[in-house]
Amino acid sequence: MGVRAGVGCGDDERRRDTDPGLKARIIDRLYDVALDPVRYEDLVDAWKGQAPLVGDSVRSPSGAFHDREIENHIERASIFLDRFELANKSSGYRAALDEIGRSAAFVCDGRLIVAVNAGARDVFSLVEGAPLATLPFDDDDIAELCQVARRVASGEAEKAATLRIRPIGGTGPVILRVMPVKSADERAMALVMSTALAWPPGFDAILIDAFEFTDAEIDIVRGLVEGKSVRDIAVERNRSEQTVRTQLRTVLAKTETHSQGELIRITLGLMDVTSARAAPISPRAIAGRLLPIPFSTMTMPGNRRFDWIEFGAPGGRPLLYLPLDYALTRWPADAEQAARQRNIRVIVPIRAGFGHSGELPQKVNYCDETARDVIRLLDHLGVRRAAILCLGADVRYAMRAAALRPELFSGIVAAPGTLPAATDEQYQRMDKWHRFILTNGRHAPKILPFLVKAGFSLARRIGKEQFFRAVNASSAGDLATFDEPIVKEAMLLGSEVSLSSWHTAHAAFAREVIDSERDWSDVVRACPAPVLMMQGDQDPQAPKQNILERAPEFPGIEVEWLPGCGQLAFFQERWRVLDRLERFLPN
Repeated sequence: MGVRAGVGCGDDERRRDTDPGLKARIIDRLYDVALDPVRYEDLVDAWKGQAPLVGDSVRSPSGAFHDREIENHIERASIFLDRFELANKSSGYRAALDEIGRSAAFVCDGRLIVAVNAGARDVFSLVEGAPLATLPFDDDDIAELCQVARRVASGEAEKAATLRIRPIGGTGPVILRVMPVKSADERAMALVMSTALAWPPGFDAILIDAFEFTDAEIDIVRGLVEGKSVRDIAVERNRSEQTVRTQLRTVLAKTETHSQGELIRITLGLMDVTSARAAPISPRAIAGRLLPIPFSTMTMPGNRRFDWIEFGAPGGRPLLYLPLDYALTRWPADAEQAARQRNIRVIVPIRAGFGHSGELPQKVNYCDETARDVIRLLDHLGVRRAAILCLGADVRYAMRAAALRPELFSGIVAAPGTLPAATDEQYQRMDKWHRFILTNGRHAPKILPFLVKAGFSLARRIGKEQFFRAVNASSAGDLATFDEPIVKEAMLLGSEVSLSSWHTAHAAFAREVIDSERDWSDVVRACPAPVLMMQGDQDPQAPKQNILERAPEFPGIEVEWLPGCGQLAFFQERWRVLDRLERFLPN
């Protein structure tokens, strides 16, 4: 995101250094603009100290101001703008509070606090029904907030207002964004969202586990996320600024980030994932009907180990099953039994980096080499023709394999599949957790391994079941399907090659995500095999509108909709999927 040419250099840069008040005014204007419920609007040459901030559109903080503190505020403002957008789209103010996450937020009528989120309880010690006077602000700030909240709620003021305050006993400033909301009985109220953050319980341990941070480094990360400058952190810790800057360089190296802003952005994102509230775990026990299947092993080029498993009918009609980057390598017990009854031989490759299969070399085309691996496996097994069943973005591997060896594959069923996202709007329709990972895979591939590694660390700590529930909470179909004991058993057992006490496939997962977010439209167009995509209308990663927009570009693809299904479309509608496979399976 650049600014107008010439900004932030020469005399203006020296002026900024000698005018402490100018920096505060820049930050004020930054939040006035960045917290508007649209996008970043016109930000002017604030370095010259001009009052109204108008001018060129701001696109990226990198190099814009050459000031780390201001870069941090730009990153924070962008995060809170995203949360504002999500909250604004929610139905009802309680849903809005939940969407905001760990940012301290509350709803008031200008006098009393009507509702609070966890962040407001933790940071400001707020309780519902208390007067606004209980906020840890001075009396003048509280009086101003009361007045602004009443005016915003009643429609007398602007649609939204921004206040900048310094809490009693706090160091850095807190920005309050005040906007109108309505209660269930249509009473006009104000939603107050702040930049104050509640540090999630156990978050220190997650960061230490993932990145081996020291206590001092945790303090620095937390201070930056809370909006403190390096100077503030140094004063609080009774250390020199140079010492803190040296420790910060170590933090950046450990997280493979390149600026304070980048570090803050991904920490805030991880904080959201960490704070996700999982649905209650079903007390029903796992069915325990699946028998262990031993891995078979072959050697790939470069002396790489490559494993696979098989189930179903040993001499049956070959079906190559590509189980998504979650590695859902097992089917529910009744479906595995049905494969035997239907004379289907299910071949499941354990892809590079999962389980005991060796990693792919770094300098290869990831999609091509993954497709070649499955072709080598089928050749090794003497399979001359096979159908493919795949999940999610694995459809690109299936399509690429079919293009490389057209005679080998009779057809592809994706249940569900995805198509390459082409626009920012298509990413925005995704559920927030999937959007968080996939947009970073597309726009920030250098920091994605950090995000994935920490996510895997979190999943290991809270358990795969809770993690799945949190990440897929928007799909009622997925949650209900997961609650089937035999489905849960298959997913938890099958995904052991992705995450277990003996293995974590975070590096391979990150590489697959990065590869999936490159434009692979040419892979789709080049696929010679018939493709049926069986899509759920609750898929958090491939929303229905995205498929409707892209599918017409690829006339070789047939789409069948499965109402009430999400990412677990195959597990939920396994009998229907197996029926559709019949037309593709070789005789």
